[in-house]
Amino acid sequence: MRVDETFGQLICAWPRPLDVPAEAGRGPGRCSMSTKLLRPLALCGALAVPALIIRFAGLPVSPVLGLLLFGMAVVASSFVLAWAAEVAQVDISGGLAIAILAVIAVLPEYAVDLFFAYTAGSDPTYVAYAAANMTGSNRLLLGLGWSLVVIVALALAKRRTGKTVRELTLESGNRVELGFLAIASVVAFVVPATGQISLLLGFALLGFFVFYLWKVSRAEAEEPDLVGTAAIIGGLPKHVRRPLVIALFVFSAAVIVACAEPFAHSLIETGTQLGIDKFLLVQWLAPLASEAPEFIVAILFAVRGKGADAIGTLISSKVNQWTLLVGSLPVAYLLGGGGTALHLDARQVEEFLLTATQTVLGVAALLALRFPRWAAWTLLALFAAQFALPGQTARYVLCGIYAVLAIVALIRNRRHILPTLAAPFRREIAEPAATEPVSAGSAR
Repeated sequence: MRVDETFGQLICAWPRPLDVPAEAGRGPGRCSMSTKLLRPLALCGALAVPALIIRFAGLPVSPVLGLLLFGMAVVASSFVLAWAAEVAQVDISGGLAIAILAVIAVLPEYAVDLFFAYTAGSDPTYVAYAAANMTGSNRLLLGLGWSLVVIVALALAKRRTGKTVRELTLESGNRVELGFLAIASVVAFVVPATGQISLLLGFALLGFFVFYLWKVSRAEAEEPDLVGTAAIIGGLPKHVRRPLVIALFVFSAAVIVACAEPFAHSLIETGTQLGIDKFLLVQWLAPLASEAPEFIVAILFAVRGKGADAIGTLISSKVNQWTLLVGSLPVAYLLGGGGTALHLDARQVEEFLLTATQTVLGVAALLALRFPRWAAWTLLALFAAQFALPGQTARYVLCGIYAVLAIVALIRNRRHILPTLAAPFRREIAEPAATEPVSAGSAR
């Protein structure tokens, strides 16, 4: 008897669960649920196996082959991660599920960056790499990630409705995450102002991150709108679904952690053969590789009509970057044999200032819980401009542009500033009355 047939008999023998919608994997085709579930999981596992064998057996591969194999593993685990995160919302707070998703998705980035910071404790030349990786990944997430997700969500909304959609409407719960990001982005200016990331600042940011997780875990759980593989998993009995979701989280996290670093190395080695500067590779190619999972997860949300969830995932990732990641750098530096502060050179101070001003603009544009199309294109254009205008003067000019646009957005959304800053510390926030526009937000 085949494995999927045995699995199917077990599913058919399970009692019908009462805690999920009736359409989630039940009905006449219930006994075919095993095949529908087994195929995508088996495919993702098969795509990850070659990379895991190479990783743990230490087999030598060419940079191009490594890029292909490790890249497939990261992509496969990203799909598993997306399914697990969606189904997790059945049993736990939706906000906490998205926060967990964001933490797991950026694990590769953290592993690479903390490695640089730890090594910098004994080799000062790695300090620049640690800062470069952090600022590059941070700007990549907002300038490219946020922008593309909104552009995709609005384009698909236009296709569904036949009307031009000018903004993505977020849910009221996103104000809490936005409030955390607003506070973290303001605190971030301490780094360029002092020229260092002190251990004290690191502990403060780590504490703020713990408070963030506690806050989002208290949000009321909403029944998610599951589709495809996630709907099948969500239709399983609770005593089967929960262990399976945990296993999927563990599997995806393990594959990402195991494969992200060699994936990044393959990218770097491939780029090095083309004569690309190593500093730029660390700042951009390595973060692009390590952030591939969360980009894929966010795009999947957007394609399924869950634009608000997609942006919610990326906002959560930004909170993680400015709190957990930045806060961990001085700790890793100290454990690696360094001092109590990670000192930055002039170039890295400029990079941090540019990253902080970009974040402030992103927050200011979202204060009304609406992500307008102009903001998405502006963030994308400014992100691209930094490659066309390199150099110290250009970086300061871009900082000025970000700051001016942020001030304009803050003035325009001034009545939402205090509610947003207070959101992390209040149980409920009364949203200002407003006429809802056509939305590309989550489908509920």
